[in-house]
Order: sequence, then C-alpha cells, then structure tokens
Amino acid sequence: MSGNEIYCLGLKGLLPGELALGNSVQSLGILGAVGSWGSSLAGGEIAPITELISNGRHAAIARMEDEAKRAGAIGVTGVTSRLTTLASYTEFLAQGTGVHATHAGAPFFSTAASGIDLYCHLDAGYQPVKFVMGNVAYALGIGRGITGSLRTLARGEVREYSEMYNGIRHLALERLRMEAAALGANAVVDIATTILPCGPGAIELLMTGTASHHPHMAHAPLHSSQVVTSELSGEELWNLAAMGLIPVRLVMATSVYSLGVVSNIGAMFRSMSKGEIPEVTKLVYEARENCLELLRQEAIQCGAERVIGNRLMIRELAAGMIEVVAIGTAVRRAQGFTPQTPQLIPQAVISERQSLSFDQALPGMPNLSPVQGSVGIQGRRAQGCVPIAFFLIWIVITLVSVIIGIVSKK
Repeated sequence: MSGNEIYCLGLKGLLPGELALGNSVQSLGILGAVGSWGSSLAGGEIAPITELISNGRHAAIARMEDEAKRAGAIGVTGVTSRLTTLASYTEFLAQGTGVHATHAGAPFFSTAASGIDLYCHLDAGYQPVKFVMGNVAYALGIGRGITGSLRTLARGEVREYSEMYNGIRHLALERLRMEAAALGANAVVDIATTILPCGPGAIELLMTGTASHHPHMAHAPLHSSQVVTSELSGEELWNLAAMGLIPVRLVMATSVYSLGVVSNIGAMFRSMSKGEIPEVTKLVYEARENCLELLRQEAIQCGAERVIGNRLMIRELAAGMIEVVAIGTAVRRAQGFTPQTPQLIPQAVISERQSLSFDQALPGMPNLSPVQGSVGIQGRRAQGCVPIAFFLIWIVITLVSVIIGIVSKK
C-alpha cells in the first residue's frame, strides 16, 4: 500500500497486513470441450466455459480470503482476479492485501477498492461485504455470423451484433447483482468491466466489484433489480453523497455499425487523397448518437435523473465494421446520504506517483506502458492498408459495368 492508503485506512481503524493469494487450476475436460464447441457454433453464451471460469475464479477468491483469515486479517483490499494458461490447463489467481482492525468484532470483508477508495466508501456509508463478479463466455456463432455478414453489405447498424453484445453485457451485470443480493448487500460499487480471450473463438466478459451495504438503502431480502450498481470511483461517490445524489444503476449500451460495400468503396478511393472521408465521419457520428440514446432510455427506465461519468469507446470489429460502447452511472437525488466527515481529506484525492516505469519495451518483453481506457475494452490498431477484398469487389463491379455497357450498345 502507498502512504496515502495507509493513512486513510488508519482513520477508519484499519491497519495494513500481508499479501493474500489464492489459486485454482482447472481443466474443461473432453465432454465440456465438445459441449462448448457445439455452443460456439450456435453462437451466444458458451455455458460450459462460463461455468468453468466462474468456478475457478470463485475458488481462488475463497482461498485468498481463507489465507487472509489465517493471518488474522479482518478484510482484504485491492482484490483482483486473473487467469493464465499453464500447459493445457487454466490457472485462476486472486490476490489482495490483508487489513487488520484496531478494534475487535469487525465482520470480515473483501473489496476491489484500494485503501483510498475504501476510505471514501466507508465515509459515504458503503460498508464492504464481499468481492463479487459476474461473467459470460460467448462466441459469435456461424449462424449469427452469416446473417450479420450479409447485413454488413448495407450501410448502417448490424442489429444481430448489437443485440448480442447488449444482451451479454447486461447478463454479466445481472449475475453480479444476483451474487450481491444473495449476500444481503444492497449495492455494488467500484465495478470494472474487462473483455478477455478464453479459448479459440471464445471471449469472456467479466464484471467485478464490491458488494456493499448502505444503511439508508433498501434492506434484505432484496431482488437483484433492487441492488444499486456503480462504476464510479470512491472519491466520486463521496462527492455525489455530499451533493445529495446517489447512484441508481450502471447503464451500458452497444451499437455495431457497418460502412457497407458501396460506401466502403467510395471511402477507399477518397482515402487515397488528403481530406475528410464523409462516409466514415457520418457513420461513426451516427453510431455514437445511437449508443448515447440507448443509454438515456435505460436511465429513464430506472428512474434516474441523469447519467454521469459517461465513457464512449470505439473499436474495429472487422474491416468496415465498428463497435461503439457507452457506459456510465445513472444517479438521482436523495436525502440522508451525507458523508460522515464534512470535507474529503487531501490524502484521499492526491494522485499516486509511479515509482517504476519503462520508456521502451526491453528485448523479448512486451511494452509495459499503461493502456488508456476505463472498461477494459481494447480495440485493434487501425490498419493502414486497404483490404484486398475491396479491390476485388471494385474489379467485379467494374467488369459488370463494362459488360452491361457492351450489351446495351449491341
């Protein structure tokens, strides 16, 4: 922990302890592999892989918590969940920093928050309960892929892809809320979203956060729809509480758009000369606007007044096809949520200094410079060359035009 984290936790009666680790090595097995292969052909969620990853992550988290308890800790902060490949197996690793209480009787907890964020959560009334997660392993599928591919020939939104990605993200969030509700929590804060490869043609969408209990929110037993969700930082949650605002729900939207064959050909030729490419400019603008409108509608449905912390990300799914993702936290006004302290302490807002950095990647090592982004979605680098397929399409169209011209003259 940094000095600021130790200072902030000390004000809440917590002291830093040892690093806590937990792991689980798992194999999908032959029957599971066959089942997942069939699911990947159909498209959508691959249930065997989702279950495998969920079991592995939860087992690693449970062992991490047990190790912290054996060391006398009453909680674990900064919890992360990762997976790596060992031979033909998958290892799930959970780690965090144990903390000790200066007074007896405090309930054990685990949280994704740093020491600084945890201070802000506690001061704003969010008592951590447990590190929770929701995940979905999925594949595009042959049937959906063929239909979507045909739709990409025309310009505009590819609804097959948009609906699938929207459904998957909301399914992961729902599983996160269900896990929190089962623990008696009424909020999940500090949510992070990550997209990871988890096998040939398969992708995992992972959402993690801290199930918490706020005394002025709804009390257990709760339905998952009543659990408040937020991806805002601890400092932002504290500031919102001071302003009389509370989070309602993490809202998300996805729009997948295709440039279309005809527009793509025109854009290809315009890209050979300097200047704006109107087709691409308009497409990206429409995709963003559509995504933001979906975000607004979702916020209205859950009774929120506005969406804050909006983040828009764009990535290229394939040549001429883009995905735009919008994410934010819907909030509303409420009484009785004033923080415990009238002013947020400076140690809770001071930026941490990085003491180790690499200006350039060392030989044989990946570049360790930080990746910008807020929801763990990393797009591919835009290709500088024009795809050969567009040249082939242009040649076919040209030949057809010549043949039609010759026939019409005869």
